[in-house]
Amino acid sequence: MKFFHKPNQAESDRVPPGQHLAKGFPVLTYGETPQVNIEEWEFRVWGLAKPVTFKMSDFLALPQHEFTADFHCVTSWSKLDVKWNGIKVTDFMSLLAIDPKAAHVMEHCYGGYTTNIDLQDFVREENFFAVKLFGEPLPPEHGGPMRLVVPHLYAWKSAKWINGLEFLEEEELGFWERNGYHRRGEPWANERYSNLGF
Repeated sequence: MKFFHKPNQAESDRVPPGQHLAKGFPVLTYGETPQVNIEEWEFRVWGLAKPVTFKMSDFLALPQHEFTADFHCVTSWSKLDVKWNGIKVTDFMSLLAIDPKAAHVMEHCYGGYTTNIDLQDFVREENFFAVKLFGEPLPPEHGGPMRLVVPHLYAWKSAKWINGLEFLEEEELGFWERNGYHRRGEPWANERYSNLGF
């Protein structure tokens, strides 16, 4: 059985260059999958922002929405029409006091993973913190209890097991960015790897 297939004509305008469609929803993880007790889960904000720590109940008190978004992995597979439930990044940002000098964000996660994102790419109406996948609580292998989803960038920017945001004036590189991946990761521009000579 083939796990990937080429998009048909109706799907082709939704699939970026070099991508194939996945029949399932593959799981790719570097290192062990964190197992986080939801009662002990915390989410910190710091850097060029007023420091604050949130519990899961704080996120769930915000408006929740259904999202359907295409998902593009840098390893050349895509999955169309993934159905999530979660909280808009823009709603969460309304709770924060951000220094006007902040221009970049470092996403921090349980397990030590980090990835950087430009503030303008982060604060977009279509971005969200996901707590459900296809109507079920987000499983640990897909980033549960909560992950970020940034549909317009490759999926390594949609950090699994996210537990903090560090707001920065200057760009700093996250884990994969330090190891040769592109700083931004825009699928339609095929921004897979760095041009910095790593």
